[in-house]
Amino acid sequence: MAKALVVYHTQTGNTEKLALSVKEGLESLGVDVVFKKASEATLEDLLSSGGCCFGTPDYFSYMAGTLKDFFDRTCYPSEGKITNRPYVCFVSHGGGGRAAGSLEKMAERFKLKKITESLLVEGKPKKADLEKAKELGKKLAEAIKK
Repeated sequence: MAKALVVYHTQTGNTEKLALSVKEGLESLGVDVVFKKASEATLEDLLSSGGCCFGTPDYFSYMAGTLKDFFDRTCYPSEGKITNRPYVCFVSHGGGGRAAGSLEKMAERFKLKKITESLLVEGKPKKADLEKAKELGKKLAEAIKK
């Protein structure tokens, strides 16, 4: 079975709501999902996935520190082992959403393959935002299954 890693950080719960919608989209197309907060995600989670979704709030135009810590812990040990795996990302923010740039730059360092533009959601996710997140999960599922 195809497998995806959804790794995220949340404080207010907004990012987690979006992550759960991504998970729902992945599972609706038959993808097994490892769903973890960034502080709990491991190298094995990354290596065993066929694709990844990264979610973060925007903190001072940068990703959350716990997500950066996940990247720090897994970068060198995964080098050359996950090249060209598909990824998507989303950012919850209070205005701007520039943290997407830091996520995309990190994914480039990991040599992951971006399959669609980052989803940027301002404030508390609305029903339409949750649907977009679910569609993001479906896009990732389709890329993993190719």
